[in-house]
Amino acid sequence: MPHNGTPATDAGNTPTIKTTPSILTPQVNINALTPAETEETVEKAGIGKTQLSGGKAFVSAMFAGAFIGFGALFFLIVTSDPAMTWGPKRFVGGLAFCMGLVLVLCCGAELFTGNSLMASDIAARKISWGALAKNWVIVWFGNLAGALLLVTLIAFAGTMGLNDGAVGDTAVATAASKITPDWITLFFRGILCNILVCLAVRIGFSARSVGDKVLGILLPIAGFVAMGFEHCVANMFFLPVGLVSKTLGFGAQAAGAEAVTVQGILYNLSAATLGNIVGGAIFVALAYWFVNARREPAKSDAK
Repeated sequence: MPHNGTPATDAGNTPTIKTTPSILTPQVNINALTPAETEETVEKAGIGKTQLSGGKAFVSAMFAGAFIGFGALFFLIVTSDPAMTWGPKRFVGGLAFCMGLVLVLCCGAELFTGNSLMASDIAARKISWGALAKNWVIVWFGNLAGALLLVTLIAFAGTMGLNDGAVGDTAVATAASKITPDWITLFFRGILCNILVCLAVRIGFSARSVGDKVLGILLPIAGFVAMGFEHCVANMFFLPVGLVSKTLGFGAQAAGAEAVTVQGILYNLSAATLGNIVGGAIFVALAYWFVNARREPAKSDAK
């Protein structure tokens, strides 16, 4: 620029303006992960789960047991409204229960039913059977400990007495409805339950934001609850809180209340747990691994 402050000109007296290269802004992808990308994310998460120490895995599992318990308690409170008809009550109760898995996926916790997806790591030979079994055992008992801790807290809080004791009555009736069916029926309900739960967890893995996670899991989780399927971790809360409520004098008129015992709880959990493993590990984890896992291309013999 000349000393007089006028812009520099070329031979044709046309002003020349110097520009700096524009800075490229990063592109943000808001689309959900593809099924193949989700499979990679699921398998990576499974490897991470086996690397947790036993203590951290157990405490994280306690969080999940309590989180699912909060969702179950929300379900009991909502469905204790006698003015609601059966269908809307199941749907609204299912939506209320979703709070549990929202807390698990968004806050981070080890959930036994969701960890059924680790079976894909076995198929991909990324973890050992021993590591899988160790994680499942620690997480199952951690979920149980968290659920029982929550049951203890709400028993002292008098929560079962809400709505003139209707919540306690509903807790006993709900527990009885989960114990009185035959074992095979409970087993197949467990299969169906964890198909939907693990699909919801995969949706959570595919999401790119908290809002995506929450919205994506609502219908699968509300659906399994409304359909009456059996979730072993939810039952770690539903059944003990039903037994405690019965002990406190609630639910005396509930059909099948006499079946709500420690033996009845173990009867349900055995069927629901095995059914959940089959539903999550075989029908979701291994099936999606078969469809989406990357495989090394065959080496050519040509020289």
